[in-house]
Amino acid sequence: MLLSVIIVNYKVRYFLEQCLCSVSKAIAESGLATEVLVVDNNSGDGSIEYLQPRFPFVRFIANTENTGFGKANNQALALTTGQYILFLNPDTILPEDAFQSCITFMQTHPDAGALGVHMIDGCGQFLKESKRGFPSPWVSFGKMSGLIKLFPTSRIFAGYYLGHLPENESHAVDALSGAFMLIKKEVLDKTGGFDEQFFMYAEDIDLSYRIQQAGYVNYYFAGCTIIHFKGESTRKDAKYVQLFYKAMIQFVRKHFHGTASRLYILLLETAIRAKARLTKRNTSHTQHSDTEQQPVLLLTGDPNSKQFLKDHFNGQVTELAAHSTAEVLCQGALFSFKAVIQQLCIQAHANETFIYSAGAGSLLSSPSKESQGRVIVLENNSF
Repeated sequence: MLLSVIIVNYKVRYFLEQCLCSVSKAIAESGLATEVLVVDNNSGDGSIEYLQPRFPFVRFIANTENTGFGKANNQALALTTGQYILFLNPDTILPEDAFQSCITFMQTHPDAGALGVHMIDGCGQFLKESKRGFPSPWVSFGKMSGLIKLFPTSRIFAGYYLGHLPENESHAVDALSGAFMLIKKEVLDKTGGFDEQFFMYAEDIDLSYRIQQAGYVNYYFAGCTIIHFKGESTRKDAKYVQLFYKAMIQFVRKHFHGTASRLYILLLETAIRAKARLTKRNTSHTQHSDTEQQPVLLLTGDPNSKQFLKDHFNGQVTELAAHSTAEVLCQGALFSFKAVIQQLCIQAHANETFIYSAGAGSLLSSPSKESQGRVIVLENNSF
């Protein structure tokens, strides 16, 4: 087996459905021997029952408790047979050439240990965490103090997101995002998988650090763009803030020592309190629900998918104010996932955009990377 894809799911079955639609197309396009493993962390929403009949090529593993991101990934890692391991988030959509282009890059860079890609959110905006520096005390201070926003391309102040490195060029970087992390199996055999002391967050930074310490290079590969519906598998609330910064404190305690480490932890604890207060004030204004009134839908893309949606809604979509008009990018035989991603990049800053994958049971959008996205469930989704 050349490639093993591991996905950990927790209560995002419709996003995972479209992710698996794109994974299926990427496997077919590449022709590479690929296995796919999905670990469900006790979602309790019928994810496996819903998805298993639709994706018989996927090996589903049902946990009876939420074991955390790192532990669930390691659970699947122990069962893989691939030469390359892809850790992939369930709220992502890949282009058809993702596997072929990324593995080709790895094969032509023998020093590569791991690879991340150019990620955009559901609005088509570049996600800066696609490439990151290690969170040293100074790098973290630049981020938490706001200097990174004042000097976003500075090598000195914007080290957290490596703002001095152009997003449209491939680079050696320090840390990769666990949303899409392609790693050679031989590297994982030396470094081990995710450190399970990190329940969620910072485990990707920790693994990136250990890969680099083992003598390999982490690469940011600009030649592949994926959608990461940032915020779907993670709610941006006060609990998220606490978990994120506590994970960073764990990272500091593991890899830094002495006075600098103590001062760094104090800085992070201060940030937890400040961020939690700010998040609490803003959370009530950033949530969306599946029951919200549906917008006017403008269909773009594959003719068969467009016709299916027209027939499904049968003119019953509630018409709202003009600013509520939303475009639906319809994937299908004549409008690929890559075309969907390219179109989303082109129309960044435009109105809300939904994505429909041929045969899927819903339309998905994510108007903000800081908030829960929107799901329009199709009552009869046979295609």
